[in-house]
Amino acid sequence: MSVNDPIADFLTRIRNAGMAKHETVAIPYSKMKAEMARIFKEQGYINDYSEKGASAKKELVIELKYDHDGQRAISGLRRMSRPGRRVYRKQANIPRVLDGLGVAILSTSRGILTDHEARRAGVGGEVLCFVY
Repeated sequence: MSVNDPIADFLTRIRNAGMAKHETVAIPYSKMKAEMARIFKEQGYINDYSEKGASAKKELVIELKYDHDGQRAISGLRRMSRPGRRVYRKQANIPRVLDGLGVAILSTSRGILTDHEARRAGVGGEVLCFVY
């Protein structure tokens, strides 16, 4: 099945799996999705991620994280830039998510970075999504 916006599909699959209390979710693999999963893990939003399968059928398997009461670690995901409306920000105008409690993920000339890393590196880019 062809997807017009693979990043929105990635976020929606994670959001839906979390709402259904699934432990893992399988998503079609891409390098960008793998980098976003790496950031999710570094920021503590997921337990782990792994790659499974061969080249054409490769999948990214994400282990979702819950607290001891069953609450999701990811309370919200919001797609900012989309195919019909790209959102670019300079280093000085990178948005702060929930006054620093959340994370903005950006696609920059130095790869996929969080808002904190992009400010530190002095680069701007396309704002992909907000995670909180």
